[in-house]
Amino acid sequence: MRFAPTIIVLAAGRGSRFKASGHKLEQPLGGSTVLATTLHHAIETRLPVAVVTTAALVPQVADQIALRDIIVVSDAQAARGMGHSIATGVGERADAPGWLILPGDMPLVRPETMAAVAAALEGHAVAFPQLRGRRGHPVGFSAELYAELVTLDGDEGARRLVARYPAFTVEVSDPGVLVDIDTPADLDAVRGPVA
Repeated sequence: MRFAPTIIVLAAGRGSRFKASGHKLEQPLGGSTVLATTLHHAIETRLPVAVVTTAALVPQVADQIALRDIIVVSDAQAARGMGHSIATGVGERADAPGWLILPGDMPLVRPETMAAVAAALEGHAVAFPQLRGRRGHPVGFSAELYAELVTLDGDEGARRLVARYPAFTVEVSDPGVLVDIDTPADLDAVRGPVA
């Protein structure tokens, strides 16, 4: 059986910087939505995929992924920040050989980029894609970091782990690794390439 880390799609954030009607992950994008597009690309890797989200966003993903792979957190848990969502997702997939942490608002990350980061975890504790010297997403963590990942909390996410452990850089030509959607202007900018 091949080495197959789990992609954890983070979709529980409030998206408070997105000043428009509706949640940023529900916004239309290329005949789908931001979150559904991100999830579609993750599924295309053929790696295991799990989504950490709130009950309100379950309809955005329920037709793409099995219910057992949708990890629902309460609004109060979601408010604890990205670190809590990472800890929850990793904890629910404790038997994985590693995890790729992919924010749900990054719909342009290519499946082959995710696969390359996943492959790097076979020999490294931490791996991330890099485009022209800039670090991007998803960030991958091997199973040896499980104990630290499941104790994360707050908005910092896993930055301290990336800073503390030697990370393997996967050079990519994928500009999607740097593109997240925080504002309506960000969404307008990505609608061109996807549409």
